[in-house]
Amino acid sequence: MSARNPVWTHSLPAALWLMAPFDILASLAMDIYLPVVPQMPRVLGTTPAVIQLTLSVYMVLLGVGQLLFGPLADRLGRRPVLLGGGALFAVASIGMAASSDVPMFITFRVLQALGASAMLVATFATVRDVYAHREEGTTIYAVFSAMLAFVPALGPILGALLAGGWGWRAIFIALGLVASLALANAARGWHETRPIRADASPRHVGRVLRSLRFWTYTLGFSAAMGTFFVFFSTAPRVLIERAGYAPLAFSLTFATVALVMVITTRWVRRGVMRWGEGGCLARGMGLLVMGAVLLVAGQWLDRPSFVTFILPMWVSAVGIVVTVAVTANGALKAFDDMAGLAVAVYFCVESLLVGVAGTAVVLVLPGDTAWPLIVFPLGMAVVVLLALAALQRREQPAS
Repeated sequence: MSARNPVWTHSLPAALWLMAPFDILASLAMDIYLPVVPQMPRVLGTTPAVIQLTLSVYMVLLGVGQLLFGPLADRLGRRPVLLGGGALFAVASIGMAASSDVPMFITFRVLQALGASAMLVATFATVRDVYAHREEGTTIYAVFSAMLAFVPALGPILGALLAGGWGWRAIFIALGLVASLALANAARGWHETRPIRADASPRHVGRVLRSLRFWTYTLGFSAAMGTFFVFFSTAPRVLIERAGYAPLAFSLTFATVALVMVITTRWVRRGVMRWGEGGCLARGMGLLVMGAVLLVAGQWLDRPSFVTFILPMWVSAVGIVVTVAVTANGALKAFDDMAGLAVAVYFCVESLLVGVAGTAVVLVLPGDTAWPLIVFPLGMAVVVLLALAALQRREQPAS
């Protein structure tokens, strides 16, 4: 009997139409309400620090939740985990819109993050099941991973438009409605892809964690996503409070980073074919370092502005896309028989590193300056490049 479930006949465009909404929603929910963060403490009767905490809580739970949903996806299947997570995300989003105090808001934010976690693990496990050994795999990994990076850059502008037209609650109502539509589409078209002989035992997590390849590429993913997390955590204070940007102007400026990512996504497949996974990872880390160095120059030479804060982030944005185009495939290559668990550990490690280390640099260093956005990518890039060098030395004899 084949080890693979054969029931997946969608063309690549149809598969993207089916799966991409869940990837997009999980990413959008990270920071779509960023433009209304300054007014939410007053609305919910709390402090700015608590509202900031809801950004970090989402990031951490997005990964930690996958330690539950990954093994479930290997044991029960991708489809039930996807549908259950989508339903939880939709209900929680509507609950956030209905919240009148901060405990209620945080409760539904936790549930929203868990729903997003289930959606992500089911989506990426399905991608691994279907496309790991097909030519379209490079494209779909690049598109989905890049979405995780650049969709949050579009979130604030969408949030500003929704809040400006219908108030802040409209942001979460919109998330709930879109999730419901995506869920209805998936209920009709998302067939089960779990390998017939998938090994669902959580005890095999040690096999994943002992892999140097897994750690090298997962740390690369963490460096890329963490750089963007620190960017959207510091950007409101730098651009709105210090540079004097209005919320809509801030959102439009923020969205230029997404535009750079979208443009980069269009040619990144050629880069992967030319440089390979290791070459792309090294170049991605180099671009993160270059962006950080430019931020240092801007921090010393002038006050925060488009030129000194956003333009360096464009360089980092290219590095983020080049990196995330290869990290999932690079990290998960050896774990086809336990894709759900491996994907879960991959996202859990990334979310913990980003949520803990990213939040730490924002809290410890001046959050209204570029220093958090300088220190995080520099430190992470050095670690990743050292790990990559060790991995290449280890794999050289085999090649």
